[in-house]
Amino acid sequence: MSNTNKKNSLVYIALGSNLEDPLKQIQSAFEEIKKLPETNFLKCSSLYRSAPVGLLNQPDYINAVVEIDTTLTPLQLLNKLLKIELQHGRVRTFRNAPRTLDLDILLYDKQQLNDEKLTIPHPRMTQRAFVMYPLMEIAQHCVIPGHGKISQLITACSDQKIERLSNY
Repeated sequence: MSNTNKKNSLVYIALGSNLEDPLKQIQSAFEEIKKLPETNFLKCSSLYRSAPVGLLNQPDYINAVVEIDTTLTPLQLLNKLLKIELQHGRVRTFRNAPRTLDLDILLYDKQQLNDEKLTIPHPRMTQRAFVMYPLMEIAQHCVIPGHGKISQLITACSDQKIERLSNY
């Protein structure tokens, strides 16, 4: 990171895919996130297989969470992530539809943001095992603003089917 006047922020991003070789989609997205400007890729969770939420008649998902350090603003980062999704052929047809790649900003430092384009923390993250388990793996002492400690919140989704796969 070159500009020392900008503040570095710790950010967690969820990745998910269930179309067109999901494992390859996630691994490729890891590499693309590593190349983001003003960003350092710090950690990635193991890969997880999870059952779909909402629309159940679709393939299982491959999920992961990454930790980055960036000087990009939340909206700048969102725009970069949306561009990566588009490069992977993401089409937004309807809520909970199958997808080639989904990238969601979960946490951005301790910020709480409720903008028409972006809500941080991600509004449904604490209800989803496919987010909470990979996040807990790489940030076990994480506190989710407005919600509490991940170690206490994760029990709310312990009944959801999720399987940890091998490390990336």
